[in-house]
Amino acid sequence: MNTTDWLVDIALLLIVVLQLRGERLTARTILMPLAIIGWVGYHYLRDIPTAGNDIALIATFTGIGIAFGLAGGFLTRVRDIGGHIHIKATYTAAALWVISMGFRLGFAMWTSHPSGAQHVGNFSVAHDITSSQAWVAALLLMALCEVVVRIGTIVARGQLLLARGKNAADDAAAAQVAPRTGSYV
Repeated sequence: MNTTDWLVDIALLLIVVLQLRGERLTARTILMPLAIIGWVGYHYLRDIPTAGNDIALIATFTGIGIAFGLAGGFLTRVRDIGGHIHIKATYTAAALWVISMGFRLGFAMWTSHPSGAQHVGNFSVAHDITSSQAWVAALLLMALCEVVVRIGTIVARGQLLLARGKNAADDAAAAQVAPRTGSYV
């Protein structure tokens, strides 16, 4: 791992850790993690191998990323404060993020050492995984899906919350304006 890899991993970890204090959902809070993970994907994801069990490995890790993203998105608090969405990561959401990021970071460090590389190589041969690029693709797509699904879940929850608030306000206003009908005795 080089300095850039460490900086990217630390930046992605800090994004959620900083959300523990809570913040308003803005274009920055949406685009920053997407830009980081997009940059990583652009620079590291060369191709997606399809031979042997590469697709199964990639699909498994992608599914794990989606599950972690959904869990993180639903475990983040989303509130309407004055017509603006505010988000606050719970400790559980942050822990899931740290666990998944830590797993990828630990895996990269482990495989950079001879014994780790040998174990992964033996596993790959035994399970018909044809190249190291399959592992790269699996881990990157896991991270990409986790980030995109987490953000998408938070944004969707925020939009639903705003829509419910607008509908409740519209109903209240309509109730005040509507003429009273009925019979008087």
